[in-house]
Amino acid sequence: MSDVRMRTNDDKAGGRPGAESLRIVELPGKEPKSGRRYGGAVLGGGIVLILVGGLGIGGWRHYQAAREVAAVAEQARTAVPDVRVATVQPSGDIMKVSLPATTTAFEAANIFARTSGYIEKRYVDIGTHVKKGDLLADITAPELDQQIAQAQATLAQNQAALQQAQASRELADVTNARDSNLVKQGWLTAQQGDNDRLTLRAQQAAVGVAQSNIAAQEAQIRVLQQEKAYQRVVAPFDGVITQRNVDNGSLVQAGSTFMFTLMHSAVIRTQVFVPQDEAFGVAPGVDADIRVPEIPGRTFPGKVTRIATALQPGSRTLLTEIDVPNPDGLLSPGIYCTVELSIPRKTPSMIVPSDALVFDQNGLHVALVRNGTVHLQQVSIARDFGTRVEVREGVQPGDQVVLNPAVNLTEGSRVTVRKVEVS
Repeated sequence: MSDVRMRTNDDKAGGRPGAESLRIVELPGKEPKSGRRYGGAVLGGGIVLILVGGLGIGGWRHYQAAREVAAVAEQARTAVPDVRVATVQPSGDIMKVSLPATTTAFEAANIFARTSGYIEKRYVDIGTHVKKGDLLADITAPELDQQIAQAQATLAQNQAALQQAQASRELADVTNARDSNLVKQGWLTAQQGDNDRLTLRAQQAAVGVAQSNIAAQEAQIRVLQQEKAYQRVVAPFDGVITQRNVDNGSLVQAGSTFMFTLMHSAVIRTQVFVPQDEAFGVAPGVDADIRVPEIPGRTFPGKVTRIATALQPGSRTLLTEIDVPNPDGLLSPGIYCTVELSIPRKTPSMIVPSDALVFDQNGLHVALVRNGTVHLQQVSIARDFGTRVEVREGVQPGDQVVLNPAVNLTEGSRVTVRKVEVS
């Protein structure tokens, strides 16, 4: 509240002479100016103290946080992590390789007509099992019989011509022998002697020509007789008819009409293409197991019987054939199957868990632990088995590899190991 100074008569009466008495009267809503200054100073000081205290508390907390970060960093730098490791195992002496394959008949033949004519009788159909030499069909060709008769008549003419040439040669021989003595005695001219000698030579050549004609005609007759034999179409081996393209009354042409397909299925030939990295070691006698998806639970054992020796340049694969006994006929030519080969291993390799592989900017590698220290080692994979991989180079049997290595695991890091059995 503010005050107002007022002068009164009482002040004049009781006061000092010549001076006025003053009385301070306080009015509502007015304060002295000195009190206002004091209150503002107190308020400002409080605010300053609050600010200073807040800054101090913030600085202390920042200091504490910095100490904790430094402590964590020091702990991370000096800490020795605990890692799980697995031991690298050597691969076995036998390499199991499973590959897709196709079955084929052990023997297969497309049978064509070898003589022209009509099918007089067909004895087999698709699915018929036949033995070697069984009659498949009869072909009738009446004109072939006439050709054979004509050839035989020509042969008889040639034989008669030979007899005639032989008689003429004998006559020329006798004449030449008789006249040669007379020429020496001078009873005949030398011209006559030359005629007799050359006539004998011509008759000898005529005999040779007649003999050659007979031989040619006999060969022609054998050809016709063979065509006659081809009128009976027979099976070249045991098997089953898988295709038929003619029927009774069909016209066939020699060398161009396809009649039957015959397959020998008592033994099935399986063809498989082995990749280059697995082809080394494949040889006749290697064991093989054939499985067909549509025949579950059944394995058909066999052995490699022949290989192509040379790899195909385009695919870098080796053609391999496996003979599989098929006495019950359960396997058929032309089906899809899988072949598991037991190939003797020629190059050493190691088995490593897939969890140990790391692929980053440094390539494909594993983290090895030797004497408690991590070493990053690059590797090359030969085959992938899912949970395991076959490594060609980079590790040795007995090496310990870290499973699921952390991203901060670097070369030279110190670790403690905990072994894990990997099946």
